[in-house]
Amino acid sequence: MKLTIALAQMDIVLGDVKANLAAAADYAAEAARQGAEILLLPELFSTGYDLERAQELAAPDMEHGAAAQVAALARDRRIWIAGSLLALDAAGRPANTAAFWSPQGECIGVYRKIHLFRLMQEHNYLAAGEAAATVGLPWGTSALAICYDLRFPELFRRYALHGAEIVFVPAEWPAPRIEHWRVLCRARAIENQVVIAACNRVGSDAANTFGGRSAVIGPGGEILVEGGEGEALLTVCADLSRAMALRHGIPILQDRRPELYN
Repeated sequence: MKLTIALAQMDIVLGDVKANLAAAADYAAEAARQGAEILLLPELFSTGYDLERAQELAAPDMEHGAAAQVAALARDRRIWIAGSLLALDAAGRPANTAAFWSPQGECIGVYRKIHLFRLMQEHNYLAAGEAAATVGLPWGTSALAICYDLRFPELFRRYALHGAEIVFVPAEWPAPRIEHWRVLCRARAIENQVVIAACNRVGSDAANTFGGRSAVIGPGGEILVEGGEGEALLTVCADLSRAMALRHGIPILQDRRPELYN
């Protein structure tokens, strides 16, 4: 199965939901014009890291607020959209929340960031997620992870063991560690024989400059497309069937010996 993916490597206006959703709408229009089937937006694309106002800025749930506006955008442009935003969990706590929105405007496969990034104060303002998210979508089994999750290979291995062929990773990865980002995206693809679609923001907030370098990585570690340091829409066609073909050819998952790893 082939999937045409667009990555919206966008700048984000801190705390300005209206401006950021307008920018996302422009990217969605162009992605649809280019024939993309799914648009991946960066981490916290509607607010950036305005975490001191997280409770105020968060969508009340995944059916209202900014989440509902993303659903309407997906429906209007007849395109799948993925990305993360602030949304309240069932206990009313703000969480860094990712999802897929279908061309019918449905919210599918909600994932709340499991690993909170202390260097950007997530642990002080956000609730951590408690579950991974693997979802059956029209093009195949897909999964969600967010930014700092890339540093935890256990999550990506779980996704591979549950049949994921592609993992979507929205991010706000700072520029000083951008080489870590590039290496980890390729490593997670190679070691799990999955496609990695990773969208990182650009620009700056009061505390950080972000590095871009959004990419789609094939299951053998090949770079299918990679951005630079500025705003861009990156579009590429990925062959997801290569993930399963590689797993048959080099049976990494079958050769695991988990009983010896603890």
